[in-house]
Amino acid sequence: MAKVMEVFQPGAIVMQCGADSLANDRLGCFNLSMKGHGEAVSFMKSFNVPMLVTGGGGYTKHNVARCWTYETALLVDQKVSEELPETHYHEYFAPDYSLNVAAHKIMDDHNKKDYVEKMKTEVLENLRHLACAPGVQFNEVPPDSMLPDYEDVPDVPEGVGGGYMERIGRFAHEHGVIRPNELYADDKDNWGD
Repeated sequence: MAKVMEVFQPGAIVMQCGADSLANDRLGCFNLSMKGHGEAVSFMKSFNVPMLVTGGGGYTKHNVARCWTYETALLVDQKVSEELPETHYHEYFAPDYSLNVAAHKIMDDHNKKDYVEKMKTEVLENLRHLACAPGVQFNEVPPDSMLPDYEDVPDVPEGVGGGYMERIGRFAHEHGVIRPNELYADDKDNWGD
């Protein structure tokens, strides 16, 4: 991500932090610990770029609550206790009643190191081919007072290429600006009605 940040130079980051990548998720098949998940947030925060962090997946509600609590604390630079306080929902967090979600020790990592390195190399190579930070140049939008008022433009006399509004109408129809199904009968929206 450091190279991505270097190449794209974003003015802000939107980071989606779904808890379905945590260990013990009902649908997710990943095995991240809470601390590992939070490390991604801390790393992105280290770039000192404004961030909008959203939730997302997560199908084990007590892990979602843990994740959002822990990562919110990281984002606002607050320490939170590993031990959860007594609440009406305390039993959801059994048997350890802890903020932490530990990774499974017996789950195999099926990501082969050479495959991961190959993917990383390919992504970095693609980034290298970008000459500069991609983006769109911003232009000031002129106020409405600067736009031409077509109602005040005099019509060209008939026989000299048709009236002004007629020509605009023909151009609009020919170039798909106005489509036939956009206009309705008897509502005075067609020129000349």
